[in-house]
Amino acid sequence: MDQTCDILISGGGIAGLTAAAAFGAVGFTVICVDPTPPVTERDAAGSDLRTTAFLQPAQALLEDCGLWARLESDAAPLQVMRIVDAGGERPEPRVVKDFNAADISGKPFGWNLPNWLLRREITAHLATLPNVDFRPGTSTTALATQTSGAQVRLSDDSTVRTRLVLAADGRASPMREAAGIKVKTSRYGQKALAFAVTHPVAHENVSTEIHRSGGPFTLVPLPDYQGKPSSAVVWMERGPEAQRLMNLPAEEFEAAMTERSCGLFGHLSLASRRTVWPIISQSAQRLNGERLALMAEAAHVVPPIGAQGLNMSLGDLRALLKLAEARPEGLGDAEMLAAYHKARHSEIMLRLRGIDLLNRTSMLAPRPLRDLRAFGLNALYSLAPVRRTLMQMGLGVK
Repeated sequence: MDQTCDILISGGGIAGLTAAAAFGAVGFTVICVDPTPPVTERDAAGSDLRTTAFLQPAQALLEDCGLWARLESDAAPLQVMRIVDAGGERPEPRVVKDFNAADISGKPFGWNLPNWLLRREITAHLATLPNVDFRPGTSTTALATQTSGAQVRLSDDSTVRTRLVLAADGRASPMREAAGIKVKTSRYGQKALAFAVTHPVAHENVSTEIHRSGGPFTLVPLPDYQGKPSSAVVWMERGPEAQRLMNLPAEEFEAAMTERSCGLFGHLSLASRRTVWPIISQSAQRLNGERLALMAEAAHVVPPIGAQGLNMSLGDLRALLKLAEARPEGLGDAEMLAAYHKARHSEIMLRLRGIDLLNRTSMLAPRPLRDLRAFGLNALYSLAPVRRTLMQMGLGVK
């Protein structure tokens, strides 16, 4: 049976679900599909224990499309981004620099939320929108396009005719593959452990990124858990070491992560199971095809540094929304999609190169290079105009 809509979104991750809410809020008819039903409970099998820090522009988008009211009470504000270099002989701070949002804004840098909770609240919101149809357990299987529109075959053997296909279906995007758009991938030999902890020392809304070798160890504030201060942790290491850590008994793992954190928050106690994720950098050759726009990980993948991943994805969404609202009669046509590629591609490539450099710097093992990293951090921080510019660039407002 054929169905029609303005926008077919392939992918029901956080980016795809947010896109459905945003386009639905401005009146477009949307069908969003994803092969895997979202896991919306913290301790359920398969739940995503990573967190997402929504920076200021992303928070404004969530507010505009009616999502922020559902999320605000569970969000932990990020007032300070603290960079710690611990690249000496022992795992202890030798350079500590704070980037305070008050230097550039009256608001925090961002707000941190667990991914499983985001899925729960966004899917609940979509259920209230009459022009949005979210279909978990359904995937896209084929794409056919012409200048006037697109036809997408779904795994339930139905067909959707649409003006725009929005590919938010991950780093191995089926819709990108169907359109023949190539990608460039860089591998670092790294993996990231993601989990939640509690600790006796309050985080005071400070996100702390600790550099030694192998990759950064980042603690991002969460609301208190079971009456104790809590943080989400992303611990990046070279693959074999990450797997070794993943397999340690809980008590040994807690000792290892407390040492890696330089003891800044006291003894770290696991407050969730551990999950492990591969780290790559990837970019699509172009962001547009006939009646097709790529966004989020279908368009770009970056290491989890500086809260850039999903915020870049929501930058994609803001650009698409602006173009769609400015000329709704041209939704999905060649003019709109060429303008989208032009608006986003250069900025994406700039951020990819910057994050790649930061990640490679964070992995440095030889002592002289770690010393050079510490010197560079000191030098950048000491120049107030440079420090403010770096913070504005991190927010995506410069």
